Amino acid sequence: MADNKRRGEDADDERLDDDVVNDSAEDDATDADEPVSRGGTATRSRARADSADGRKTRADADKVGLFGRIARFIREVVAELRKVIWPTRKELLTYTAVVIAFVSVMLTIVAVLDFAFAKGVLWVFGNPS
Repeated sequence: MADNKRRGEDADDERLDDDVVNDSAEDDATDADEPVSRGGTATRSRARADSADGRKTRADADKVGLFGRIARFIREVVAELRKVIWPTRKELLTYTAVVIAFVSVMLTIVAVLDFAFAKGVLWVFGNPS
C-alpha cells in the first residue's frame, strides 16, 4: 500500500505493511496478497511493540517527591479552574434569586405540612395536658 495513504507516525513504520486496511477497490486488486483487517492501522503487533517500549514500572512513577506531587496537584487545579465558565454579575444575581425563592417556597411547604401533621397527631391521640 502506498505511504501517502497513511497518516502520522505509521507512515514510516515498516512493521505495519502486512496488516494495513485497504480502502479502495483498486488497491484490493493490486495488493491481493495483503490481508485485510477492519480495525484501522492499529494492529496487535503495533500494540505489542508500543507496550514493550513504553512500559513503566511503579518505581519510575513513584520517584516524584511529596512536594512535587503537591505542586502538580495545584497546577492541575489551577488549569481546571481556568476551564470554568464563570457567570457574569447579572447571571449570578439571577441564579441567587432563583435559589432563595425556591428554598423559601420549600420551607413554607414543609412548615405547613409539619404544622398540619402536628395538629393531626394531637387530634388523634388527644392533648396530654
